[in-house]
Amino acid sequence: MSEAVRYSIVVPVYNEEEVILESYKRLKTVMDSLKEPYEIVFINDGSRDKTSFIVSEICETDKNIKFIDFSRNFGHQVAITAGMDYTEGEAIVVIDADLQDPPEVIPKMIEKWKEGYDVVYGKRLERKGDTFFKKFTAAIFYRFLRSMTDVDIPVDTGDFRLIDRKVCDALKQVNERNRYIRGIISWLGFKQTGVEFSRDKRFAGETKYPLKKMLKFAFDAITSFSYKPLKLASYGGMMLSTLSFVYLVVVLATRLIAQGTTPGWASILAVNLFFNGIMLIILGIIGEYIGRIYDEAKGRPLYVIRELKNFDRDKKSGRSR
Repeated sequence: MSEAVRYSIVVPVYNEEEVILESYKRLKTVMDSLKEPYEIVFINDGSRDKTSFIVSEICETDKNIKFIDFSRNFGHQVAITAGMDYTEGEAIVVIDADLQDPPEVIPKMIEKWKEGYDVVYGKRLERKGDTFFKKFTAAIFYRFLRSMTDVDIPVDTGDFRLIDRKVCDALKQVNERNRYIRGIISWLGFKQTGVEFSRDKRFAGETKYPLKKMLKFAFDAITSFSYKPLKLASYGGMMLSTLSFVYLVVVLATRLIAQGTTPGWASILAVNLFFNGIMLIILGIIGEYIGRIYDEAKGRPLYVIRELKNFDRDKKSGRSR
């Protein structure tokens, strides 16, 4: 009978053929040094390069490596979810394959876990290789999100973290589709602490979070944990209605008392365009929430798996609906 897994490492991958072997080597070196049973679970999120082939070859030579191959791209947060669904360890570590989050920090996280913490998140002291724009927008986003919600979401943290088995089991009960994992883990509660580290440059390849995906990620985070945008839209609507009424009174007073006229249509058109723009923004905010309600109502599975490797037959059971 095989020894029970102590640690599970969840590694989502998407088009990482240039870095996957180095990522595997560094993770294996770190985990072997702990001298306790472990598994490394790679989740292929619909890669179009040789990532799937490379991980499959690794699985043939190393039975500690397990592989979940999606039928298509379902997204980074869903890939993390699938990895957690299939892990067996008492402690689960989530880390990206690009080696920006150093695997060598994992033992420090495990030390904190052994001290009694249920969640140990990596807190970035610096972000090497990131542009000024990305650093600035990330700093603004994390602080803005914290101000918008009552959930205590640590700033300057990513998905790189360790969670206890009981936290993982609680996470499996959360079935929302537009997922923000780090926010959900904070919402679950439990005893949490951080480990500080310096984030490295990408080992190779390009970022998998261009501006478009970053914006969607931000919308998912804000709409998942805050209704304040809807409240702000309501307050903005009331304020604009009040200003419009005051403006109407001023125009009528000018016409009736001073016998003046309002010359030209340019100013009227400008005001109309301004108010119509505000209304469209408000409708867009409402639409974001309605779209997410629609996603939840469809009840589709979070992901579809094409193939599993190195999993026991009796343990090939993912998320129950």
